[in-house]
Amino acid sequence: MQDTSRNSDASWLAWLCLSRASFALIFTAYSAAIPLLTPEWGMSAGQTGLIQSAWHAGYLVSLFTVGFLADRYGAKRVFLVSSIAASVSAMIFALFAGSFLSGALLYGLTGLFSGGSYTPGLTLIAERVAPTKRGRAMGFYLAAASFGYAVALMLTGALTPWIGWRGAFIVNASGPLVGTLLALYALRATPNLIHPAPAGQPAANPLPVVLGNKPAMLATWAYTFHSWEMLGMKAWMPAFLAAAAYVSGSNATEAASLGAGLTAIAYIGSMAGSVAGGALSDRMGRTWTMLAMSFASITCSLSLGWLIGLPLWLLVAVAAFYSFAAIGDSSVYSTATTELVPPRYIGAAYSVRSALGFGAGAFSPWVFGLVLDATRAAHASPAWSWGLAWSAIGVG
Repeated sequence: MQDTSRNSDASWLAWLCLSRASFALIFTAYSAAIPLLTPEWGMSAGQTGLIQSAWHAGYLVSLFTVGFLADRYGAKRVFLVSSIAASVSAMIFALFAGSFLSGALLYGLTGLFSGGSYTPGLTLIAERVAPTKRGRAMGFYLAAASFGYAVALMLTGALTPWIGWRGAFIVNASGPLVGTLLALYALRATPNLIHPAPAGQPAANPLPVVLGNKPAMLATWAYTFHSWEMLGMKAWMPAFLAAAAYVSGSNATEAASLGAGLTAIAYIGSMAGSVAGGALSDRMGRTWTMLAMSFASITCSLSLGWLIGLPLWLLVAVAAFYSFAAIGDSSVYSTATTELVPPRYIGAAYSVRSALGFGAGAFSPWVFGLVLDATRAAHASPAWSWGLAWSAIGVG
């Protein structure tokens, strides 16, 4: 009977992870096309980063909202309803974005409806998986997103020379539709749990409860600065590797395609980091794992840009380790939240965490772009421009 239960849990998690990977296809579609869209839409590097920031800003609002809604209406219901909205908004962006203004508005709208596949999914895992295995389970869920990011980059890089960046966007925008169908299948027998207040106690306002939980808030602030680094990395890694390819002799179109493909390879490190970080935290403890991964990723942030002249294969190896370390503690923060907050307030805790973390992450790509603009205006070398830009997110 126990074996059947374990198999059932594993199958349930696998389907949910496939759903998450499908939703993630639209997350990095824009990043992969940055080298082509920047000149075509007549944008500065700051404007280029601002479109990615618009995504993060919309995603922030989404995550903040769905956490409270999940506590009130149940994680399963919120997950499925927001999945449908994400499918529609992603296709609207792919079909109609055509300038800095429309790109920022529509990509921001896409982010606004995309948070339902993240924190409600983590809540569903927390409701089903035992604490001793929860870090690993959440690691697999985050690794699924990294797999989706990698697939989107490979698709964009491979398809853009044949059907253009818009055709590649449309293909990636089909991912949320597939994710919705997979989620409906994965959650067909999952109950929609709503955790009531303890008997005899009135329902407390969730926000003061979460803000007054010191251990949970310390973990939340750590996650905030982690997000500044990680989301800046995700936004600019394809453009950086494309610039490295251009420095090594590729033309603009080849460099853009190569940058997307090389970043997809680097994202394999993210997949490994999510699983390894979660499993390591189950074994060694949450705090130790957070500190080890953070130290490694900071080292990479402060050094990566200066290495732009390295052979591409070596630069990708460094980027892959960076991806491994930067996301290695993400699942640990997510797991720690479920262990520091009562079940009734997990959604609210994720909302607060998301507002702070993705708020920092919304500014990070923009600041990165501003540093690039400033250093290029000063006629700095590529190593100085990219080195200072990557260091700006390492400071977080």
